[in-house]
Amino acid sequence: MAADSILKAAGIITMDDGLARAEAMAIDSGSGEITAIGSLADVQAATPGIEVTDLGSTILMPGFIDAHSHPALSGMITQPPAYWIAPYMGYPKYSDVQNLWKEVDAKLPAGQPALFTGLDRLLHGAPELTNTDIDAFFPSRPVVVIDNSGHEAYFNSAVITANGWTDGKPPADPVGARFGRNDDGTSNGRAYETAAVLAAIGKTLGEVVPHPLESLAKFLNLMAQNGITMTTEHTYQDNMLKAYAAVASVEGAPARIALYHMSIEDTCGEKLQSPNPDMLWKQGIKLWADGSPWVGTIASSFPYLDSPVVKQADIPLGPGGESMMNYSRAELDEVLAKHAPEGWQFAFHVNGDVGLDIVLDAYEHALVQNNLMGTDHRWRVEHVGGCRGDQFDRAASLGVTISMLPAQFIYWGDLLDGQMFPTEIGSIWMRGGDAFRSGALVTFHNDGMVSPPIPLLNIQSMVTRRTPSGTLHGPEQQVSLDDAFKAHTINAARQLGREKDLGSLAVGKRADLVELSSDPFTVDSDKLTDQVKVLGTWVNGVKVDTDAFIAKI
Repeated sequence: MAADSILKAAGIITMDDGLARAEAMAIDSGSGEITAIGSLADVQAATPGIEVTDLGSTILMPGFIDAHSHPALSGMITQPPAYWIAPYMGYPKYSDVQNLWKEVDAKLPAGQPALFTGLDRLLHGAPELTNTDIDAFFPSRPVVVIDNSGHEAYFNSAVITANGWTDGKPPADPVGARFGRNDDGTSNGRAYETAAVLAAIGKTLGEVVPHPLESLAKFLNLMAQNGITMTTEHTYQDNMLKAYAAVASVEGAPARIALYHMSIEDTCGEKLQSPNPDMLWKQGIKLWADGSPWVGTIASSFPYLDSPVVKQADIPLGPGGESMMNYSRAELDEVLAKHAPEGWQFAFHVNGDVGLDIVLDAYEHALVQNNLMGTDHRWRVEHVGGCRGDQFDRAASLGVTISMLPAQFIYWGDLLDGQMFPTEIGSIWMRGGDAFRSGALVTFHNDGMVSPPIPLLNIQSMVTRRTPSGTLHGPEQQVSLDDAFKAHTINAARQLGREKDLGSLAVGKRADLVELSSDPFTVDSDKLTDQVKVLGTWVNGVKVDTDAFIAKI
């Protein structure tokens, strides 16, 4: 390697135990690797004659890693021409959403379909919609409304007709999912869990979004603008390959992408031929154990409170327990038995404590059966909002890694504590402190369209345990600032199998960087997102130009 550039910054936070801080780094643009890092004098001595680019007051860190996302689907259902109607995207009340619906129906040409993402029954104060509810706003054009959880979709009668369902009756329920039905078997305009949701909305989605690749690129740019240089597709299916292959083939792509193939596809255990394995690779297999806390489908041992906010959202009090599992234990064992010998990493969506017990039981059984106990398998559990500290201890003992979704605390934390659940449960939702204390590998993520991809907000919230309202919930679950940054850098790189070349800054590693306006370790953690801004990202030592990327796409 021969360095051909040197970057100097006000500070370089390496996230590397061998050298915590540096002033400059030398980069070989051909390989994108760091050839020297340390003081400016030492780097210049190691690479004489190389021009120095002084970034002034900029702070450099390893690029942030979002360890669980859905860029393709997220781009299609949140970026224009779709409408992102989540409460934190400018539509705080259900009346705001209804007003938008009226505006859209008035301005779109007759018959043109529309798609809205982010209806939140709890935060918006909305009911669980049916086709007749949506018909009142859109009597003729096909319209899909995707729940903010991503686990449920609502659609009007025009969609049911367009789907060609005989007598208005949905097809048989797919594995791990179901369609909503009236007493006579006809569709009520609801679909639950990924397989049913995609089957119900697919035709309308294809008509709403004329250029899916452009939508994907827009979402990747949104991630880059928030400092992310590596992410995943946790809902990968074969029909996405052309889009992701195109992105990976474009020079200047803003993010590396690890694919997790949905277990419901027969091809989920097959290897992937990637046009650029450095930027795009298949990492594992994804399953959904239970549903979402925001629609009442988590497998938990505790009930919801009989409160006005829960009633308004039409959430059953429960507890749902094992009945909310999308798979039986036998079905989980069958999937693991089939694919564990192939060497794939597994990733299980699970939110409830009952669900996590069942997943860990299935994991332990499969690990024993395949002689993987004590190996570096890195099998994963995702989200784990309502799970317990002792379960994290068990996960750690099994070598299972934990990817947490801070957005559950950020946006719903004030409701979780005392309105959805008793304080002893709701205040410590998303138990980051317990997760790190367990010794398990812990990462953070934003889960695609479920929340805006903002790592700095995740870090701030898990360190302070304060919601945007300023309210403190469960201070015993606070994490250190260093651990929080590890969750979005080196820990996430390890979870995605890339810790040897990414996640920290050291000689021989790739120069994937985020530029920050201030040093996050010197500001008030309560004001982290106010005082620290993302100025740009670098991939393989080259600064990302999001406009140029879109133009190439």
